[in-house]
Amino acid sequence: MAQAVEDWYKQMPIITRSYVTAAVVTTIGCSLDIISPSNLYLNPKLVMKNYEFWRLVTNFLYFRKMVSFLMFFMIPDLDFMFHMFFLARYCKLLEENSFRGRTADFFYMLLFGASVLTSIVIIGGNIPYLSESFSKIIFLSNSLTFMMVYVWSKQNPFIHMSFLGLFTFTAAYLPWVLLGFSVLVGASAWVDLLGMIAGHAYYFLEDVYPRMTGRRPLRTPGFIKSLFADDVVVVAQPVNVRFAPPPAEEFHQD
Repeated sequence: MAQAVEDWYKQMPIITRSYVTAAVVTTIGCSLDIISPSNLYLNPKLVMKNYEFWRLVTNFLYFRKMVSFLMFFMIPDLDFMFHMFFLARYCKLLEENSFRGRTADFFYMLLFGASVLTSIVIIGGNIPYLSESFSKIIFLSNSLTFMMVYVWSKQNPFIHMSFLGLFTFTAAYLPWVLLGFSVLVGASAWVDLLGMIAGHAYYFLEDVYPRMTGRRPLRTPGFIKSLFADDVVVVAQPVNVRFAPPPAEEFHQD
């Protein structure tokens, strides 16, 4: 079992492995009271006035605290495991398929999503009647995960899926199914909606807008590409292939 988990972990692509590792380490650190969530959450005032810029990153690493203990062992919360599954699965699917050989582009997608989510929360926190709702959103890790789910569903809309074995649907409806489930269990719909907004913004600017205008506004900056050494994906194509002529007897007519 341990060997299987180790092999699964090692097979993760670099961005997925790094993100999952950082999220798990952060959660364990908070569960053991080594790290305080109060030092991680997004607080625009502390970022600007106290220069606590790390909050712009750490609020995407904390999902929820592991609160269950059995003897001397920590038992991961089911909600935490649920979000870790979605993070590992859809982050890996995107990196290995849609962004295969384009690690820098995938990193830039996450950076774009994090920037959009942070901007929405900061702007929404200053709008009357919305500020109370946005002030409660202090961790955006779930929203960033939901953004990845949304982008994947847009790029793979015809894949058939099943929800808890109750009903089947195509991947295009996955974000809406998950949103409905969140509402049913009493979770905040804002978290999922923010992920859908960020995901749709990326999908439109990266896939739809370039087809409409021929321009690509989300071209990955060169300095980000220089951070990653992607393996070139080569598709072999036959060059100057010559086929032997058919046997002479095929042309023989009686």
